[in-house]
Amino acid sequence: METEEVLLKEEKDNHIPSWKEIFRFAVLAVLIVIPIRVFIAQPFIVSGESMVPTFNDKDYLIVDEISYRFHDPKRGDVIVFRYPNDPKKFFIKRVIGLPGESIKISGNIITIYNEENPEGFSLDEPYVKNISFNNMSQEIGPDEYFVMGDNRLHSLDSRSWGNLPAGNIVGKAFLRLIPINAIGYLPGSHKYEN
Repeated sequence: METEEVLLKEEKDNHIPSWKEIFRFAVLAVLIVIPIRVFIAQPFIVSGESMVPTFNDKDYLIVDEISYRFHDPKRGDVIVFRYPNDPKKFFIKRVIGLPGESIKISGNIITIYNEENPEGFSLDEPYVKNISFNNMSQEIGPDEYFVMGDNRLHSLDSRSWGNLPAGNIVGKAFLRLIPINAIGYLPGSHKYEN
């Protein structure tokens, strides 16, 4: 009977991790999590209504920080970036104009002018649900993008503060995790035909 008690005690002792094991696990977790968080992906919580109906306030996203190291943002990508007037703030908008292009906005019609389309082409934007009454033209520099919120009436974007420097871009909206009923890969992405 005494032998059985000793065996049971030894089995219980084997299930309790030592401080050394806990420390090794913590170090390993830090070595894996921090590089992923800093260089590959990071969480982002949407704040405000500028991207409604594509994203709502409090949507929880994962931002892909690595893709744009291998290719440039494309028209239609939904990106997270540091606000040029206050780099501590992060914004989420859609890429509308690319480096070297010119754009003209007349109400809700956006016309893009570039080398391939010197006469211009209009964007088809099914995600825009409200009418904007902006009229403007803008030249986009070689390392700049023109970005806009999908909720045009409630978006502080390139129409207000100018072109977005490429260096301010953090990454692309890669996954939506919350709300659960809207979980999805590359949420809000849109391919334009010109």
